[in-house]
Amino acid sequence: MIPLCDLKQQYQALKPQIDAAMQEAAAAARYILGPNVSEFQREVAAYCDGRQAVGVASGTDALGLSLRALNVGPGDEVITTPFTFVATSESIAGLGATPVFVDIDPDTFNIDPKWVETAITPRTKAILPVHIFGQPCDMDPIMRLVETYKLRVVEDCAQSIGARYRGRATGSFGDAGCFSFFPSKNLGCFGDGGMIVSNNLQLAERVEVLRRHGGRVKYYHDELGLNSRLDELQAAILRVKLPHLPEWESLRRKHAYHYNRLFAETPEVICPRELSQDGPFVPRDQTTSEGGQVVQCVYHQYTVQVPNRDELCERLKDAGIGNAVYYPVPLHLQKVHSRLGYRPGCFPCAERVSERCISLPIFPELSEAQVETVAKTVRESIAAINRQSRSQGTDVEDRPAA
Repeated sequence: MIPLCDLKQQYQALKPQIDAAMQEAAAAARYILGPNVSEFQREVAAYCDGRQAVGVASGTDALGLSLRALNVGPGDEVITTPFTFVATSESIAGLGATPVFVDIDPDTFNIDPKWVETAITPRTKAILPVHIFGQPCDMDPIMRLVETYKLRVVEDCAQSIGARYRGRATGSFGDAGCFSFFPSKNLGCFGDGGMIVSNNLQLAERVEVLRRHGGRVKYYHDELGLNSRLDELQAAILRVKLPHLPEWESLRRKHAYHYNRLFAETPEVICPRELSQDGPFVPRDQTTSEGGQVVQCVYHQYTVQVPNRDELCERLKDAGIGNAVYYPVPLHLQKVHSRLGYRPGCFPCAERVSERCISLPIFPELSEAQVETVAKTVRESIAAINRQSRSQGTDVEDRPAA
């Protein structure tokens, strides 16, 4: 069995340090906004090229609080991607604002800047790009639109801590970068946790107030806020892990490039693509990925596109290979957003990717032999599906999803 993600190995490798940090925090009995939270905020701000960071209860709260701090509310529109987790759009709609979706670039899975300008209206308040799967969005054209139309930007960095675009960390371009420390993230705690990183000190100050019931002084409240604070114990765990993050993400890239090489002769598998000076390309190894590189992807997921995705998922499951589909139904077609009036065909790239994408095992502790086993199983499964299709007289590309 090769799991999609193995959290046990990471804990075992750091068990003495993590256990000691938790015991020390417990003994100090400063459980709410204690010294570990303060230090971790400082460390993450530095790591993510931010002036200030505010720890909150989850990545979802980070998004909602950032938008609230920018006064996004009823009547406002926020442009974002339909190919992401629902936390992105529910953070917008939960404030009474309207999520406005635009299509993605099928090569990178990220919001396509060329569609963003077409969606801007007098009601547009902000753009919310999502650095999906650890792949940075193409931020230069987005920031040019922000400047032209005087908009705000909140970056969804839930999957992209450590990723960089033209040498700058994701989360440092807009008014706020919103991070998640959900256990399976590249930097994960033992429950929920989140962080807002910002170079906008006014926004950071307001988030600091909002996360503690809207008050600067205990029992005195200026506005309605939330109880949303990063736990001291979680911060202690994350501080142990943070110094290891660069090595872990280097290993994730190594595994991704190894997969790319192994799938190079399998045309049915469309590998993840990174932005270079000449557009999206598939890096084969560390050397070629540096030439003309625009982004440094941290591969929170290694997601490929294949025909007959659902059948492949079942075959991999039967073979003991972990896999997952992120995301089977794009947000514009979800019931929760039916009132927005979107229909199938509105965003063809996002819809096609949702039908074809599958994420394969990738985590730092994955061995080279395991990567090769996964790739071999994928290739053999695709070959078997092709043989079955030919015997049944069915075109592989045209077969409906299961």
